[in-house]
Amino acid sequence: MGERGRPRHPDRLTPAEWRVVDAVRHGLTNREIARRRGISQDAVKFHVGNAVRKLGLAGRAQLRAWRGAPAGSALAGRAGEEAAVLGRIGQVSRTVTDLSMAKEFYGDVLGLQHLYTFGDLAFFDCDGVRLFLTAGEPEGAESVLYFKVPDIEAAYDELRSRGVEFLGAPHLIFRHESGMEEWMAFFTDPDGHPTAIMAQVPLG
Repeated sequence: MGERGRPRHPDRLTPAEWRVVDAVRHGLTNREIARRRGISQDAVKFHVGNAVRKLGLAGRAQLRAWRGAPAGSALAGRAGEEAAVLGRIGQVSRTVTDLSMAKEFYGDVLGLQHLYTFGDLAFFDCDGVRLFLTAGEPEGAESVLYFKVPDIEAAYDELRSRGVEFLGAPHLIFRHESGMEEWMAFFTDPDGHPTAIMAQVPLG
């Protein structure tokens, strides 16, 4: 007779425990994890407790700082292979009150490529930089998003035709000694976040 019940998982944590551990390391509270995962807070506490016990850690604080990856992860076994060198910005986040409306604005109106949506999170591609939208109540001022365009007048006309309401016409911000000019035009997203198009226009 073989053993009954669920077979032992080959990794040190179960997939459900890994998902909760990653959320803890992301800085989310039990309530936020429960809401995003669609499970109860008791279930989250259960997974956190199991992970802490299995990994031999003292508590949640150590769990958040614990470095580890699932056995099948592309990152497993690769720690320290490359020097820590910063590259270009990979992602910018913005909080929106209505994710569906924001997805329509950034995707259909502004024309950004929608990458994927997970629960109340949505991701768009901005020519190699990822825009991360999360549903919630914005707290305080958020960073201005500046989108580079090759022709600011053409972009201004095109976006206005799609319903974007600009706060003013494209205008000169600065002229470099070389003659290169910096032009911008500002508008807001459905939550009132400041957004802009910008272009560098060379002399001649």
